[in-house]
Amino acid sequence: MSAVPTLGVVALDCPDPAALAEFYRAVLEWGEPEVVADGHWATLRNPEGGAGIAFQRVPDYRPPAWPSAENPQQLHLDLNVTDLEAAHERVLGLGAKLLDDNPKTFRVYADPVGHPFCLCAC
Repeated sequence: MSAVPTLGVVALDCPDPAALAEFYRAVLEWGEPEVVADGHWATLRNPEGGAGIAFQRVPDYRPPAWPSAENPQQLHLDLNVTDLEAAHERVLGLGAKLLDDNPKTFRVYADPVGHPFCLCAC
């Protein structure tokens, strides 16, 4: 038995865990989310066995502003892609909003409830 922890999930606050889990399920093409009976928590399991993503309902959720010191992002996901243009079109079609397309090797987006994430072809 080891005292060293392993990373299980990264949890994101949101107003509707099942809906945001469905967005990331579509983006990552992972399996169906596990949603608890009361709908306050949903989990996406990584099919390759690594860390997953969880979503927790927060009353009066306020999305982060990017970039902003007043309501900072605090955390973002970097998603690796091999075809940045194709991935860009795909996430926009799934409901993402483009925040910054200046960098040549990555782009910054907001998910449907405002969490920043990057598509990286670095």
